[in-house]
Amino acid sequence: MSLIVMKFGGSSVGTPERMQRVARRILERQQEGNDIVVVVSAMGDTTDDLIDQSKGLNLNPPTREMDMLMTVGEQISISLLAMTIHQLGGKAMSFTGWQAGMQTDSVFGKAKITDIQPQRINSALEDGNIAVVAGFQGMSPEGEITTLGRGGSDTTAVALAAALQADVCEIYTDVDGVYSTDPRVVKNARKLNEISYDEMLELANLGAAVLHPRAVEYAKHYNVKLVVRSSFTQNEGTSVKEDAVMEQGVVVRGIAFDKNVARISIMGVEDVPGVLANVFGALAQNGIDVDIIVQSGVQDGKADFSFTVSGDDREKAIGVIEGIRGAVPYRETTSEAGLVKVSIVGAGMVSNPGVAAQMFNAISGLGVSIKMVSTSEIKCSCVIDAQPLNDVVRALHTAYGLDTAEQAFVGGPSERR
Repeated sequence: MSLIVMKFGGSSVGTPERMQRVARRILERQQEGNDIVVVVSAMGDTTDDLIDQSKGLNLNPPTREMDMLMTVGEQISISLLAMTIHQLGGKAMSFTGWQAGMQTDSVFGKAKITDIQPQRINSALEDGNIAVVAGFQGMSPEGEITTLGRGGSDTTAVALAAALQADVCEIYTDVDGVYSTDPRVVKNARKLNEISYDEMLELANLGAAVLHPRAVEYAKHYNVKLVVRSSFTQNEGTSVKEDAVMEQGVVVRGIAFDKNVARISIMGVEDVPGVLANVFGALAQNGIDVDIIVQSGVQDGKADFSFTVSGDDREKAIGVIEGIRGAVPYRETTSEAGLVKVSIVGAGMVSNPGVAAQMFNAISGLGVSIKMVSTSEIKCSCVIDAQPLNDVVRALHTAYGLDTAEQAFVGGPSERR
């Protein structure tokens, strides 16, 4: 007997018909002789509707109350799914995140899991139940309800799989695996049979939405076998594991992109020790993640440097920089929105020279200027204008021999979390 954790996103349970299909699929896996734990997101647009309602009453609500509100959608999903399983002849018990033993820190809106005490889940399984757990939520040491932020249900599923020592954690989504790039952009994208944790983590961090980075980090740390599968077909999915077999001749495994990038430049900064620490320390204290950093040459003791942040953080970041002008004098700042970051990822890049040059050639061949570049052993990223993004992704996909003769399967709307 195996223990399987199955995670279903919001579109997978978004209608009564889809809820019934998911319930039947869960029962089929149990009838094969497996113990089953299911993690579920809020149905369809439930979370968006709740946010809209909150904005209609308070444009700046307390974070505690938002977390109280945001967990409601998952609680609806788990109870309805458990009821559906009972209707189909099975046994199920639903659990909120805190009932399932999900303990977090005290940061509302983006809490991190600190511990899991899954005794109630184990008891439910011993009694022959399918355990249905609300994703995206937990409880702080002070007894407050918390949410885990973007990708929280994926993280819940992987964390539970680790705590329960599950044989596999299956993430069900609207595509039937991990593709070489977004199949909505490249219809003949290549489905990967398997991919390493490191490659998947890079793709996730660089914008691939099929798995959240925190979930992949958790899986790598606890060696949880992940499988990404479709909610809409029975096709074999993609296995994410420590050592993945590389396909012959394939150096680049995937192409990811982030559509929400802004560049901020600070000119005329004194080139003295501690300047960068002051600037980026202030940004970090304000919860702003910085990605690519480029410093130009020093002239007359002054330096210019640029960095990228999420487009949503552009105005906030500019405010932080203006606020430290007394401690870090500079001539001026500029910013640019409407940018994207496109990246290639592959473990084979480390032993194959010329991969980055091939990327630059493909982009320049379309007449597109590259604004910033960042590289590591297994990835290369370029910041460009947003308008030509799809053409650039398709050109890179072809340049690295990733096109296939088959059309990728996309079965439904994108999952929220």
